[in-house]
Amino acid sequence: MFWYQQPPRNGLKLIVSSSTWSHNSYEHGYSEAKFEVNRESTDYAVMTIKNVTPKDEATYFCAASDH
Repeated sequence: MFWYQQPPRNGLKLIVSSSTWSHNSYEHGYSEAKFEVNRESTDYAVMTIKNVTPKDEATYFCAASDH
């Protein structure tokens, strides 16, 4: 599972990748303290944005892969 952020008038930025077999992998500038990902099964995941501020304004996308 991959989570992306797209701020207004900007391109997509990868926030975190998550798998059932390893820990979440956060990209530079993003952390679990702000973007918490819970994946309790192979086909269900939730990302929670903590302490939301105006800087967090964006469209958020998730993408999944079978690999």
